[in-house]
Amino acid sequence: MEPEPLGHYREQRVGVFVDTQNLYHSARDYYERNVNFESLLRFAVGGRRLVRATAYVVEKEGDTSAWPFIYKLSTIGYKVRRMYLTLKETGEGGRPIYEGNWDMGIAADMVRLMPYLDVVVLGSGDGDFVEILEVLMERGIRVEVIAFRETTAQKLIDAVDRFTHLPDIPEAFMVPKG
Repeated sequence: MEPEPLGHYREQRVGVFVDTQNLYHSARDYYERNVNFESLLRFAVGGRRLVRATAYVVEKEGDTSAWPFIYKLSTIGYKVRRMYLTLKETGEGGRPIYEGNWDMGIAADMVRLMPYLDVVVLGSGDGDFVEILEVLMERGIRVEVIAFRETTAQKLIDAVDRFTHLPDIPEAFMVPKG
């Protein structure tokens, strides 16, 4: 198979969809680091035409600690979609169990933008996305995933056109303050 001419590659219209919670927890749990979402975006677009980059954030109502992060995401080129955690149930000992999941919102945004995209880049290792990504690929859209190998569902890796282990991206992590 011959490589695509560079000109065609540069004309590809790209949509980037980043589940910040998914990547944050994987980075913290496996690397004790924070993801550099600016480097992720630069790598995801890769010289192609960015149509939209959306970062999905879950926050606790009344907790302002995520605001600097949200502001930073918006200044580096992401449209930020926010959701508050909701009380799902009370666990043992009366401990509250919260829920905040953007999966359906991310899938809906992918469908909304489908007519305007040649490439979808998902920043998440969640296997729940396989079905919607297969629909996109059936419609001729290239699908790429950027996530952590340690926490990415194998069925997701197997389904997509390209998987990138996030730590392999140049400057994948924020430089620790100190």
